[in-house]
Order: sequence, then C-alpha cells, then structure tokens
Amino acid sequence: MAEPVGDGTAPRRAAQGAVGVAAGCGLVTRGVLYLLVGLLAVQIAFGDTGEQADRTGALAELAGRPCGRVLVWAIGIGLVAMALWRLSEAVLGASGPDGRKATKRAASAARAVFYAAVAASVLAFAAGRGGGRSGDEQSRDATAGALGLPAGVWLVAAAGLAIAIGGVVIAVGAVRRTFRENMDTGHLPEGVRRSVDALGVAGGLARGAVFTAAGAFLVHAAVSYDPRKARGVDDTLRSFAGTPAGPWLLVAVAGGLMLFGVFSVAMAVWRRT
Repeated sequence: MAEPVGDGTAPRRAAQGAVGVAAGCGLVTRGVLYLLVGLLAVQIAFGDTGEQADRTGALAELAGRPCGRVLVWAIGIGLVAMALWRLSEAVLGASGPDGRKATKRAASAARAVFYAAVAASVLAFAAGRGGGRSGDEQSRDATAGALGLPAGVWLVAAAGLAIAIGGVVIAVGAVRRTFRENMDTGHLPEGVRRSVDALGVAGGLARGAVFTAAGAFLVHAAVSYDPRKARGVDDTLRSFAGTPAGPWLLVAVAGGLMLFGVFSVAMAVWRRT
C-alpha cells in the first residue's frame, strides 16, 4: 500500500516558527534601541550632551560597556531578523484581518528595505568598518545629494511630507489602538491589558511626534534649498527642548520613546501569529 502523502502541515509549522522567532528577536531589538535612544534624550534634556540621541549614540553607549561589542553584534543580528520578518510579511502577508492586502504588503516591503539598511549599518559599526556617522550628518548629506538632482526640491519635499504624514498616521493609530490587531492579549488580566494599551498609546504618540517633526524639517530644507535644515533623530529630539515648554517636552517625548521600547518587548511576547 502506498504511503500517505503529507499534507504539508509540518513544513508550514516550521516556517511559521521561524517567522515567529525572527519577529520576536526583531521586536526585542527595536525595543532595546528605543530604550537607549530615549535614555540618551533624557540625559540631553538635563544637560548631558555627550552622546547623540540616535542609533549611532545608542550603539556607542553599548560598545562602551562590558561585552559591548557582543551586544552590538546582537543588535545587528536582531535587525537582520526584523528585516527578514518584514520580508516574510511582504511575501506571505501579515497577521491581522487585512494582512494580505496589497497596501499592507507594500508597507512591509518598505520596512524590510529600511531594516536591512539599518542592519547593514549596525553590523558595519560592530565590525569596525564605519557606520559611526550620526543620523544628523547622514540626513544632511542625503538631503544635499537629493537637492542636486533634477526636481530635487520636489523629491525632498515629497519625502519630508511622506515622513510627516507617516508620523501622524503612527500617532493616530496609537490613539485608536490599532496595535491590538497584531497582539493576542485577550487571555491576559484586565490590568495587564490596560498597561499594554497605555504603553502602546504613549509610545506611539512619542514616536509619531518625532517622525512628524523630522518630516517637517525635511520639507523646510526643501523649501529653503538648504540641506542644513534637515535633521536626524538627535537634532529633531533636541528641537523639542527649544520650544516654549523647554526641556520638559523633550523629557516627555524621551519618556514616550522608552515606553515604546517596553511596548516593543510586550509585542514580541504577545504577538498574534
């Protein structure tokens, strides 16, 4: 008698398990980076300007600790996992009711490209082959190069507008708690669910504020045809301290970024598969 043909369940489960591991590692890595950036921003608010409050500053902070290089390598590998997870969403579809829509797949593809580029930069930093330039320098150089292209002003303005709109979408999504679609917290006690919601809302609002402000600066750089007006994460965060609210607005945003870091870890634990 012929052997029964397998239904493909085992390979499918193995693939889902691999995607789950990649997603968990990537989300925890993202959480660590946001925690470090938020902590550096708090230090800036209180007068300590030793490190950049961006990815480069976070990596430098880690590298200066015991076993720091190992931690930086771990961050780079975690970001590779994040890129692979987003790539799997682009190819196979994400979790949630609308995960297979073309717009969701396109967004996942864009995230995969972004995290792949970030991972390459972090791994280069870990290997001692560069990657140490601040986000502010990279933003100004990229803006200067783009402004030199035909229709460069319009390209930079469109990019800045897209980033700013993305920030608004992030903030609105946080308020509407759309992150619940991607999390399985129904079995958790009510107090824990509320805490996760609070982390997601506060963290998303802070993250959205940073994206919106960075996009606005990029639009300003295009309108004024001055790449020096473009700002990376560090200069964008420092700009909050220059508002009438003073350093306390920066402290609030920095605290929100740290909460988003904790939320990323919570999402890794209770991510819907």
